[in-house]
Amino acid sequence: MRNARPNWPTGIALIVIHAGALAVFVPAFFSWWALAAAAILAYATGAWGITLCFHRTLSHRSVRLRKPVEYVMALLGTLAFQGDPISWVATHRVHHAHSDREGDPHSTRRGFSWAHIEWLFKPNPNIPTASEYAKYCPDLWEEPFYRAMMVLHVPLQFALAAGLFVIGGWPFVVWAIFGRLVFAYHSTWLVNSATHMFGYRTYKTTDRSTNSWWVALLSFGEGWHNNHHAFPYSARHGMAWYELDLTWWTIRLLKVLRLADKVRVPSAAIRNRLRISRPQRAA
Repeated sequence: MRNARPNWPTGIALIVIHAGALAVFVPAFFSWWALAAAAILAYATGAWGITLCFHRTLSHRSVRLRKPVEYVMALLGTLAFQGDPISWVATHRVHHAHSDREGDPHSTRRGFSWAHIEWLFKPNPNIPTASEYAKYCPDLWEEPFYRAMMVLHVPLQFALAAGLFVIGGWPFVVWAIFGRLVFAYHSTWLVNSATHMFGYRTYKTTDRSTNSWWVALLSFGEGWHNNHHAFPYSARHGMAWYELDLTWWTIRLLKVLRLADKVRVPSAAIRNRLRISRPQRAA
């Protein structure tokens, strides 16, 4: 991992997407149908695509989805435009291997803004390169579907934009592409930044991960990040009854429908071994 130069394509793309999202404040581009399309796509690509598939299924193998379901969810995650499944999973696995230490692609020890967004486009030697994907994602690399997503993830986003334009014109593009992406980006990035700096800690970990209820609401359960770093293999992140985890509910439903199995959750005894006697607030 030797990326000593800024990632100009990503930086320019983020500027264009954020600039495009400003059009949501233009009354001419507003419609309730466009807002509904954005909300539906935000949930499908964020909750099902990123949180359930990219993160809990592919990165950590917390649950096994039936292959057709996995591929549909992975396609939705690809439409979240956070990179293809292999690059996303490789980066996330590196993060867990070096969380808040040297080698972490988005360590909060370099500050909130770095962990939130700057790591994506500034020189960052800790982001895996394409030549290293097979090393960090051998399970995905061997599947032609996921290698194809490496090539198709950008064209698929343009195809989605074209389809939305045909259906609803520029309002659909503004809200369901630009507005949706900016909302989803920052909801995801807050898991990298806010939940390693603010919140409370229930379990002992070697990093700075915290639990944050408001990030959990924005990210469909990913805000219970201290729980997740304590038990990375767990399909359930909200361990307590009051820790709302919508993705966990989805996994339970998929299991009932026989669309998912091999759901992994730590036992009460295992959780108690790492439990802090009194939950701690982040320093």
